[in-house]
This record gives sequence, structure tokens and C-alpha cells, in this order.
Amino acid sequence: MELRFSGKHIRRARTTLATFGVILLAACTSAAQASPYVMFRDPQCGCCEEWAKHVRTGLDHEVTVREDRPMAEVKAEAGVPGDLVSCHTMEVDGYVIEGHVPAREIARLLEERPEGVTGLAVAGMPLGSPGMEVGGRVQSYQVIAFGRAGKSVFASYP
Repeated sequence: MELRFSGKHIRRARTTLATFGVILLAACTSAAQASPYVMFRDPQCGCCEEWAKHVRTGLDHEVTVREDRPMAEVKAEAGVPGDLVSCHTMEVDGYVIEGHVPAREIARLLEERPEGVTGLAVAGMPLGSPGMEVGGRVQSYQVIAFGRAGKSVFASYP
């Protein structure tokens, strides 16, 4: 048995495949946008809630806050280097965000997806960083990318 397809059938198949591709792309994009942003924090820390508000506004995304696990355990499981530890840890779309990382750097990470990077961190709690705005005082700080590729400066502030 020999099958023959006319130009009309081939064009219809191409159109169907293209439509399927657009639907699949939209579904993947929606799934990425719907992925949860989960922030782990110590219930005694107030700046974490302020940082979560910054992320909600800056990334236009909901942040789920969890206070049910020991922070040392969360950080160890996430692979946060000891010298980059801060007060809260967030998981977002396969990345780890440690401390007071500005929302625009998280957006950049999610857009660029650099090879060998597990996450971003702002060590400690520098004044003037998101969630640590205190009376206009500002300290310089760096956003550090970390992972298989080692550590590198992702951004510097101010």
C-alpha cells in the first residue's frame, strides 16, 4: 500500500504542528510562572517578611512563607556555602536564593540561567538591601552567584 500526500495535506500537517508548538510553549511558560517561590525563615526574624514583600512586588509573584524547618537544615540541603549564609532561604524554579537578594537580580538569574549556577546570595544582612532599609543608611554589598562553577560576583550595590 502506498500513501500519497498532497500539498494541501502537508500544509495542514505543518499548521497543526506549529499550533501544537505554540500551545506547548504557552503551557511551559505558564508552568514556570506558576512554580512556587518558597521562602524558609525563622519566625523570630522581621526583615524576612519585608524582603518577601519586595519579591512579591518586584517579581509580581506570590511567595509562600514557611517557618516549619530548622534553618541550618534548609541551608545545608540547599547547598548554601557557609560564608554566604543569611537569615532566609528561598527556592525558586530550581534555584536557591539566600538572603536579601534584590528582585531584579532574581529576575535576571531566571532569564539568563547561567551555566553552573545553583543560586544567588547576599551574605549577612547589609543595611539598605531589600528588607533591610533602616533610616536611609546603606552599606555596600555584593550579590554572589554560587554553584558548580564556583562563586562569582553577579551584581554589586550601591
